[in-house]
Amino acid sequence: MVYITRALAEVLLDLAAEEAPNDVQTGVSVVPARELEGADELPPETAVFTDFYFPNAGNAVNAVFGVDLSTPAGSAEGLFVSHPTGDLSVTKRDDLAQVIFVATPPWELGDSSFGAFDRTGERRHLEILDASPPEWSLSV
Repeated sequence: MVYITRALAEVLLDLAAEEAPNDVQTGVSVVPARELEGADELPPETAVFTDFYFPNAGNAVNAVFGVDLSTPAGSAEGLFVSHPTGDLSVTKRDDLAQVIFVATPPWELGDSSFGAFDRTGERRHLEILDASPPEWSLSV
């Protein structure tokens, strides 16, 4: 079972729609269910995908040196990819991650256009939660 917040799923679909017909690929990360408001029915240690890394950060360095600066090392537990003209599946071009979220047009939440897969391409059961991650603030 893979858990994702509705807010994250909707933001990822919006990113994909905005970038189409280009692909989007970005890291996604988790927090334990105990840190979420509205995830009380899950065991406290359950990993829930809540956040993403901006897909365009560091693209110039990545293009020249092949180094991905958009995602801090070891920070992304999953990956989101969009396939504007492809199938709802993991392809050989997708980077491997433990969990890979894939989206296709019409960029809506639903079994035919948004899904979770493991690194072998096997579809995983996905539950979309109406839960909120903790609010973060930066001290200046």
